[in-house]
Amino acid sequence: MQQKIDRSAISPDESEKLKDKLADNLQVSDGILEIRQILRHKKRFLDLLLLADEQESMINLYLERGEMFALYDQNILRTICVVTNEGNKTVELKNIATDPQYQKLGYGKKLIKFISEHYAGKYDTLLVGTGESPLTVLFYEQNGFKYSHRIKNFFTDNYDHPIYEDGKQLVDMIYLQKRLSDWP
Repeated sequence: MQQKIDRSAISPDESEKLKDKLADNLQVSDGILEIRQILRHKKRFLDLLLLADEQESMINLYLERGEMFALYDQNILRTICVVTNEGNKTVELKNIATDPQYQKLGYGKKLIKFISEHYAGKYDTLLVGTGESPLTVLFYEQNGFKYSHRIKNFFTDNYDHPIYEDGKQLVDMIYLQKRLSDWP
């Protein structure tokens, strides 16, 4: 399961066309953009996964049953995600994290686009649960998700310590959904 774009083997005119095509998805760089499915030894990515879900015991609940995808640029890991089958033609994006030095460069957006395309046709809905942080909710809304529902006290009931994002303690889990049956 790979998607490769080798930008070093194209003409300058084709390169400009590619930049235009990818401009809303990813900053174009020299080298190769590659998305790999990770089938074994998923725990080796734990440090990056902990950026999005800071309690290892919670990650352990979905890591092995989920499908993991890693986005590399110039053969350097930029973003990782885990997607689980929740039944009823629904998958859930359980974790998506970008290395802090590469955040806000479009890598998360590119990986969400890839998984949306990957699961479209097989599933109807892609869910994501997140804390009630305006910037995070906005990120998902900008990537085609709409509010679905809320789980009251999720973070206070399920984590062994308070979770903070942007200086605010997270209490409820906000679920957003994207209709994959309408994709693209």
